[in-house]
Amino acid sequence: MSAALSRKGCLVLLALACGAALRLWFIHAYPEVQGDPLLYGDIAKNWMLHGIYGLSGGSGIHPTLIRLPGYPLFLVLCFRLFGIEHYHAVMYTQAVMDLSTCLLIAAFAKRVWNTSAAWWALWLAALCPFTANYAAIPLTETPELFFTALAFYSLARYLAFPRRRWLLLQALAWSGAALLRPDGALLALTLCPALIWYGRRRWGTARMLKTALFCGLLSVLPFVPWTLRNRHTFHVFQPLAPRYAVDPGESADPGFNRWTKTVCVDFACTWDVYWNAGNDVIDLHALPLRAFDSPQQYAETAHLLDAYNATLTLTPQLDARFAALAAERVRVHPFRCFVALPLARLADMWLRPRTEFLWIELRWWQFQRHKGETAFSAAYAALNLFFLAAAIAGLRKHPRLGGAMIAFCLLRSALLLTLEAPEPRYTLECFPVLLVLAAVAFARGTPDSTSAPSPSPAPHAA
Repeated sequence: MSAALSRKGCLVLLALACGAALRLWFIHAYPEVQGDPLLYGDIAKNWMLHGIYGLSGGSGIHPTLIRLPGYPLFLVLCFRLFGIEHYHAVMYTQAVMDLSTCLLIAAFAKRVWNTSAAWWALWLAALCPFTANYAAIPLTETPELFFTALAFYSLARYLAFPRRRWLLLQALAWSGAALLRPDGALLALTLCPALIWYGRRRWGTARMLKTALFCGLLSVLPFVPWTLRNRHTFHVFQPLAPRYAVDPGESADPGFNRWTKTVCVDFACTWDVYWNAGNDVIDLHALPLRAFDSPQQYAETAHLLDAYNATLTLTPQLDARFAALAAERVRVHPFRCFVALPLARLADMWLRPRTEFLWIELRWWQFQRHKGETAFSAAYAALNLFFLAAAIAGLRKHPRLGGAMIAFCLLRSALLLTLEAPEPRYTLECFPVLLVLAAVAFARGTPDSTSAPSPSPAPHAA
């Protein structure tokens, strides 16, 4: 027995060591500390040094609510332990957190299928380059993956062994995911009904409603001080973060966003058009052909971009003209704007090679310009497709909690259909689920009966 346990322990350590080596390589080869990481870092420094949850500007520090406090709090802890702006220490901490996520994914796979699936899940998660890459980037993705895996694992444990600690971990995971990103609330929106649905046959719908309500209320508590702070500071009710990441009184450029929604499909367009608004020149020639439905629209678009590029400012008048152009494009092609383009953006987020942080050309498909990068990107796209195909095959084996897993992916995809600027990282949060389902596809044997719910007493509701 001890020899077998020792052998298993060595295999686990081997998988984690391989995973650590991959993450350390990304940290060494592709560290990314610009843009949003610096914005989060600025908030964390001001919060830590001055007691102001805000951003630095020409006139000093001004309070903000454009980012939720979860990741800045994580950075504050790292800065206190390792030094202010020691972003490599943040990356190493995220690498450890991501390896913990691998263990949770493996444990969840064992709960929904068997030990063979757990081993597959551990190795797939440890060696998955898409998730490992984000350990080298001070962004919310790595802790978001951790809380997603924790939520699914604690749900499986609670349904099998209804102990209060699993319910508390469930609430912690829901809160943690939502405190990092507004879309993290989708985790609770998926798993709260799942808790009722899967538990109702054993303990009754009324009792599970009470249990889910208790868990939901616990997960909401951390948002009370944040909401009160926003009410006191900005005189607005904002329990999460604004849709367009602007503080009260700042323009969200709704006309420009509506126009962007009629144009952008892929990450290259997001980079060249959406992210440049208010910061850099938008090149007319960088726009795809679908941006113009007629010579008149081309001329109007060129005129609007010339007016914007002259000042790099979207004035209310210019924004209104973008809104009028967007309305005209929607009127002429409603199916394209409301169906085809949203689906194309969703497909881009799911299927695009996840090379956005590998310093590879955005237009990787231009083979004649960079043959090596095109070949590598094609291989990366094939690997991403492999994970998706394996997950679908695993789902067809009907693992436990399969409905909750696919519901999470579908709900997230439905939200992504509303976005105008696609980014592949928005689907990354589904990878804990995809990796488990892929592991089920490769696993030998049938579901492990020891993982099934046991005839235990009714769950604690408080």
